[in-house]
Amino acid sequence: MEEEWPLGKLVIITGMSGAGKTIAVQSLEDLGFFCVDNLPPVLIPKFAELIEQSQGNIAKVALVIDLRGREFFDALTESLRYLKENSALTYEILFLDAVDTVLVQRYKESRRRHPLAQEGSPLSGIQAERRLLEELKGMATQVIDTSSLKPVQLKEKIAARFTNAGQNRIAVNVMSFGFKYGMPIDADLIFDVRFLPNPHYIDELRPNTGLDKDVYDYVMKWEETQEFLTKLVDMLKFLIPRFEKEGKSQAVIGIGCTGGKHRSVAIAEYLSKTLVQHEAEVVRVSHRDADKDRR
Repeated sequence: MEEEWPLGKLVIITGMSGAGKTIAVQSLEDLGFFCVDNLPPVLIPKFAELIEQSQGNIAKVALVIDLRGREFFDALTESLRYLKENSALTYEILFLDAVDTVLVQRYKESRRRHPLAQEGSPLSGIQAERRLLEELKGMATQVIDTSSLKPVQLKEKIAARFTNAGQNRIAVNVMSFGFKYGMPIDADLIFDVRFLPNPHYIDELRPNTGLDKDVYDYVMKWEETQEFLTKLVDMLKFLIPRFEKEGKSQAVIGIGCTGGKHRSVAIAEYLSKTLVQHEAEVVRVSHRDADKDRR
């Protein structure tokens, strides 16, 4: 059963070139959205009028916005301000991102030129585009890092977000990771738990992960762990409702340790079980790096 959007719900898809906007719009088309690709931002108010005049016949709409200059960003900002002040439409911004090395590789594989580096290297265009989009990324209600996602995985993420029946609640995603593999670029909050005692140095615990009871119990038994969790849960209970009030549809909480295998996994599991007890949130947990040293 699909989510019933309020009348005139807009999803604005934007982000880095090569990060997956084409796959995103195709996914939303499959979910029954009316999609418009590469709409100039200045036309958003006129398009909003057409949606309202449709009397609900067009209620699920996705617009792909590519910013190629500062004037486009200014036009988008002004158009979004217009919607807030003069329209019954609500909107959210889906921003797709990926690390520079992945974007460069994708351009090499496709043999395409970056739109901001017609004569230069793809990396120079990517860096210019990232500077241009930095402010817009900060305005996004949801950021998806596609660096390690296959197309089918990106489609699954989008489907999970936009087919939640009747839910307007914020989705909280708790992600464990290892600092030695890099920080997740789509996290809203990151907490470093490397100060906790490390099961890696216990021979019988080293092969296991924080999903195993022996490792989980070891991480949880320390007084400093319990004190940290008390303070962290209290802060998240304060922050999450305010994220939701701001209009965010998703909050990604990153929990990091050295390898992303023991301490961060255990803490992420604890948070997911604790936060899910509160009816205001939908909580998911993932472990990005827990099995990397086994491959």
